[in-house]
Amino acid sequence: MLRQHKYLKMLGPWMQQANIWHLNRRSAAGALAMGILVCWIPIPFQMVLAAVVAIVCGVNLPLTVATVWVSNPVTMPVMFYGAYLLGTKLLGWQRTEFHFELSWTWLSESLHSVGFPMLVGCGVMGVISAILTYLVINSLWRYGVLFHWKKRKRLRAERMPKY
Repeated sequence: MLRQHKYLKMLGPWMQQANIWHLNRRSAAGALAMGILVCWIPIPFQMVLAAVVAIVCGVNLPLTVATVWVSNPVTMPVMFYGAYLLGTKLLGWQRTEFHFELSWTWLSESLHSVGFPMLVGCGVMGVISAILTYLVINSLWRYGVLFHWKKRKRLRAERMPKY
């Protein structure tokens, strides 16, 4: 159904990749990492970018798109203000006091003073959180598989007849 969507059909053979539809260790860890990376990019329609990134990287598409919702209207102000603070610290810039307004006028007027440090902070936070997410999910997946194997081995040993 999704493969036949009029806007996604143009991606053709890329939509046929197995990893973008199936969950395995590589596609799940990569999908969560890519989704976290994209959620730090302060643009509208992050889900579209996340879908393209998932297809290009060959990671699970639905999981990547869903992970982008970590940044939502409730968490965005905190995330991007934290990114701004980090950016000013990394750049050695003085923090400027500002009053946030949800308008194009405010955005265009304050982008030159707030924008660059926020983008630097978003980039650093995006890369760090994506790497950490990949490592944690990959490790948890491996631990889960090992735990399952040990449990299965123990159950087989209990069922074996004792001589």
